Amino acid sequence: MKRCISLVLALALALSGCASGPPEPAPLDTRSEACGACRMAVSEARFAAQLVSPGELPRFFDDIGCLAGFVKTGRAPSAATAFVADHETRAWVRADAAIYTRVPHLATPMGSHLIAHADAASRDRDPAARGGTPVAAVELFGPSRAAAGRAR
Repeated sequence: MKRCISLVLALALALSGCASGPPEPAPLDTRSEACGACRMAVSEARFAAQLVSPGELPRFFDDIGCLAGFVKTGRAPSAATAFVADHETRAWVRADAAIYTRVPHLATPMGSHLIAHADAASRDRDPAARGGTPVAAVELFGPSRAAAGRAR
């Protein structure tokens, strides 16, 4: 009987992992992740990005520019959802909902000079964003990718 209950619990846990819902960003371990595009260490969470795809491990990127290049080349899985880190809070934000700023005097891991924020209030609180130029998501990821927030 105990074995049957254990089997039922294991099956229930397995099925709950298959439940559909909005994709969630994965936690970033800056000690062990490598960029999915350039293979450099993802060591600064405030510049990081990721692609989350059902049934696959998340792909992390050390720079928003690396994510943008990866998506534009069509190498992203069709069901992937992109997230970027808010430069001020380091919280994950869906890439299609983020506000992007190019700050020429700010050094980013791969030299894109791009930072993201969850909203205008976060950007306005972030001293690093001062003197930057707004960049539309469509410019970074392409028209269909930015509109849906997915790397299609």
